[in-house]
Amino acid sequence: MRTTRIVEMLEVTEAAALAAGRWMGKGDKDAADKAAVEAMRTAFDHIDIDGEIVIGEGERDEAPMLYIGEKVGAGGEAIDIAVDPLEGTNLCAYGQPNSLATLAFAPKGTLLNAPDTYMWKIATGPAAADVIHIDASPTENVRNVARALKRPVEDIVVCILDRDRHSDLITEVRAAGARIRLITDGDVHGAVATAIEGTGIHLYMGAGGAPEGVLAAAAMRCIGGCFMGRFAFRSPEERARAEKMAHCDIDGVLDMDCLVNTDEAAFIATGVTDGEMLRGVKYFGQGSRTHSITMENATGTVRFVETVYRAGSEKFWVRMD
Repeated sequence: MRTTRIVEMLEVTEAAALAAGRWMGKGDKDAADKAAVEAMRTAFDHIDIDGEIVIGEGERDEAPMLYIGEKVGAGGEAIDIAVDPLEGTNLCAYGQPNSLATLAFAPKGTLLNAPDTYMWKIATGPAAADVIHIDASPTENVRNVARALKRPVEDIVVCILDRDRHSDLITEVRAAGARIRLITDGDVHGAVATAIEGTGIHLYMGAGGAPEGVLAAAAMRCIGGCFMGRFAFRSPEERARAEKMAHCDIDGVLDMDCLVNTDEAAFIATGVTDGEMLRGVKYFGQGSRTHSITMENATGTVRFVETVYRAGSEKFWVRMD
């Protein structure tokens, strides 16, 4: 995958973050999400790709733009695209940490077109990638991660969405001796953070949206971590859609080969609000600044990218660490 393509797609998440950031703390999550979607859609139109949204804002009758099946780009290389223009709409609307603009892309036909249902998930970074399993108990997984990281269980932090459905999970993790980082939204960030040093998160577990699972799996494939999922259908209609769309056993373990069936995937996220992994958008008198992460499976690279935009003109400085 060409580095120029990574930079082009980086500009897509930057555009979404810059648009959504204007709504930070204003209490209007719908306006923030709409701004991110519109900016991302416009940015795609300037890239020479024949892109198809396989994970998006919903079905065509639910979303005016970036709906599942929508074609984006000015024509060219055929690719699958998964997007969450504003992961953590509430986080942005109420000025809370870890809101992101995210996307993943890969060659045509390689990203799972996951239905809008729940998925039980588990994720961890490269050091413990071989020791976790979604069918193991939370206690087993916590202990295995602790052994892999050569830490006492008491030093392990597990990220879990703060939902009633996780009450038993939370109880067992605490009984195992681990600490918990409860989050209100943003489980893509929660999963990816397990593989980024300095976030203080070592393991992610729980049930969240299946589409977000594909985004997280793309990132974990790029960075060498582990992501596993299992569908939790809420209706026969959701199961029927999965049967139509999936290319793997919908009742089995959804591993990274099922969710992201390629060695040429890439994941990009730009911070909207400040967080452990990325800084949020900053606006100043003569422009703005964004902070992003890019991951590319083919080269095994992870880059933190800071971009400064001058007001009313093209960006004039990009720094890649």
